[in-house]
Amino acid sequence: MAEYALGDALKMFIDNSRMKNALLTVQLETVWEELMGKTIAKYTEKIYIVHGTLVIKTNVAPLKQELQFQSNEIKLRINEKLGANTIQKVVIQ
Repeated sequence: MAEYALGDALKMFIDNSRMKNALLTVQLETVWEELMGKTIAKYTEKIYIVHGTLVIKTNVAPLKQELQFQSNEIKLRINEKLGANTIQKVVIQ
């Protein structure tokens, strides 16, 4: 049986569990305002991650357009902040 450091064992557990998306979403929610700014954070209703897709919900039409325009930049910022290539796609709703 192989021996792992506690941190490595937890990371392996989370990577293979159904909780991974929920934990990533919580991490993202804590840094969303820092990454996107107060105005965007204020008008973003909900953000969550599902199978590598970041879903951003807002009812503000101009914000939807701006977020769609910046989707690649958003993906890069989030992946850099989370320290992994977590987000493959950004969907604005």
